Amino acid sequence: MTVLADEAATDTFGRRLAARLAPGDIVLLSGDLGAGKTALARGILAGLGHAGEVPSPTFTLVQSYEVPGVRLPVWHVDLYRLEDPDEVEELGLDEILADGALIIEWPERAGGRWPEALHLTLADTGEGSRRLTARVPPAWEARWPI
Repeated sequence: MTVLADEAATDTFGRRLAARLAPGDIVLLSGDLGAGKTALARGILAGLGHAGEVPSPTFTLVQSYEVPGVRLPVWHVDLYRLEDPDEVEELGLDEILADGALIIEWPERAGGRWPEALHLTLADTGEGSRRLTARVPPAWEARWPI
């Protein structure tokens, strides 16, 4: 478990995680509304070199970030609005994994897909900080902890 004291700490953690992100990686972000999932995704994208805005993909479902704007192509995905886990197939998310990575918010909506992914769970402590817990798969063991 890691405690992220504030939004700046969440951003810093995301930037450190970005330094270890490789093609084929999937990072799952779980937590209640307002727990900091999108803030962490913004930190990851900033760490990959993205200098612009990072809108939450709640309505678009998938927001893509391509080279040269980032060092590695990334799709930022928000599954909150999915009503059925089978809808994930329609998004074509596997396409990016050959040369890029996925950051997926609300992975619970996908029905247990991606067991090989790094799964981070954020929880608001009620004191302005966030508690981050990680389920680290074998592919990440040499890169963890951040």
